[in-house]
Amino acid sequence: MSKKSAHPTDFQNTHTVDADKHRLIKKYPNRRLYDTHTSGYITLQEVKSMVVDGHSIQVVDAKTNEDLTRSIYLQIILDEEAGGIPMFSEQILANIIRFYGHSLQGFMGSYLEKNVQTFLDMQQHMNDQTQHMSPEIWTQMLTNPNPFLQNMLGNYTEQSQQIFTQMQTQMLNAMGLKR
Repeated sequence: MSKKSAHPTDFQNTHTVDADKHRLIKKYPNRRLYDTHTSGYITLQEVKSMVVDGHSIQVVDAKTNEDLTRSIYLQIILDEEAGGIPMFSEQILANIIRFYGHSLQGFMGSYLEKNVQTFLDMQQHMNDQTQHMSPEIWTQMLTNPNPFLQNMLGNYTEQSQQIFTQMQTQMLNAMGLKR
């Protein structure tokens, strides 16, 4: 199991995972997960740690080779949401559910993916700019409202709106409609 990062903004972008960090996990009928890299059984928590550490994970059914990666990721999210401080409110979960079966379901998935990637890019930029800051300074900065953090979040919101507008324009153009 991996240790937590000391810097509050450390993270790995799945688009930059090294090829040697790809892990194949086989799920057996007894619900056990087998890591082919280490030749041993692992827990769901260990899969989560691998993802957090930047590994590219693929989970397949041991008998059928069916890709189970999404369902394992969803199980990790469910466990995290149930066991600690939830990331998603009931309202956001209800709104996400409402998009299933809706004509904008694919659009919403793409929008969320691009929005999270923009947030990760912003976080990486912030991490690059603040490598010298101690954990104490981070704690102080995150607990006390300050112009730097407010400006950063404002920029993120603006970028998010731009992504939404761009996707909306592309969708309307693809349908032959002008905005």
